[in-house]
Amino acid sequence: MKKLYTRFGPITPRERKIRSVTLWGALLNVVLVILKIVSGLLIRSSALIADGVHSLTDLATDFLILLGARLSSRPADETHPYGHRKFDTIAAQSIAFILIVVGFGFVFSAGTAIFRKELNYPGFLVLVVAAISVVSKEVIFHATRKISRMTHSAALYANAWHHRSDSFSSMAVLIGGAAGLIGWGYADHMATLIVGIMIMGVAGKIFYDNLIELTEHSADKKSCQSIEKILSQAEDISGWHALRTRTLSGELFLDCHVIVDSDLTVLESHKITERIEEQIQSELSKPVNILIHIEPEKARDKQ
Repeated sequence: MKKLYTRFGPITPRERKIRSVTLWGALLNVVLVILKIVSGLLIRSSALIADGVHSLTDLATDFLILLGARLSSRPADETHPYGHRKFDTIAAQSIAFILIVVGFGFVFSAGTAIFRKELNYPGFLVLVVAAISVVSKEVIFHATRKISRMTHSAALYANAWHHRSDSFSSMAVLIGGAAGLIGWGYADHMATLIVGIMIMGVAGKIFYDNLIELTEHSADKKSCQSIEKILSQAEDISGWHALRTRTLSGELFLDCHVIVDSDLTVLESHKITERIEEQIQSELSKPVNILIHIEPEKARDKQ
């Protein structure tokens, strides 16, 4: 396969997958922005116009994803010996912040409209546009989430939920439009209010999870237990200690000290660590960067 290059170097398979699904999402967002805003202006539906603005923020985050994928996929160098994967985490944080702002905007606008007792009856066209948005956004949500899990991209996962939040907001417009057709003028505002709260909840979780990662938090409890079990059952070592873990954009970093017979050769000790590393790699579903330090048993006894 022919390699693609940019000013930062060749495009990796991981970045190629991220770019592909993100560009499809961006194309969909362009179509939906035009469809929603134009239709909203024609039928004077503030909810549909707001939904169009939400799709516009989706488009903005698509560009954040492309930038984050390009920067995070750069290989390690002298100034970043552990790579550039935190750019992906920062991009996810940015998307979560945008989602929080968008969700709050929905809550504020819907709450204000209800307080002012503004009635809204969008008409039948809003149902058609909203239904198209719900279906198309659910499709791109599932595709984006699948690729985010394959590539272990936190930013792409956040963007998948941004697509779903757009689907939720369109669902609110759909329900509100249907209720408006049967005579309830507040339905559109109430549905938008609920969806705004849901968007803020999802965004808050994404923001918190990635904030924890930026603080060098240890791996999840299940992963740590699996690693400890492998170390405890490992053959040819008499003990282990100083296990440390941290996560970085879907990749797990760990280092540990293992105690071996001091009469073993360097090569024999190295083979032991290789077996432990292979077991850990096969047990955990995410990429693992492992560093194991060998300690001779007699030297430890003298301490």
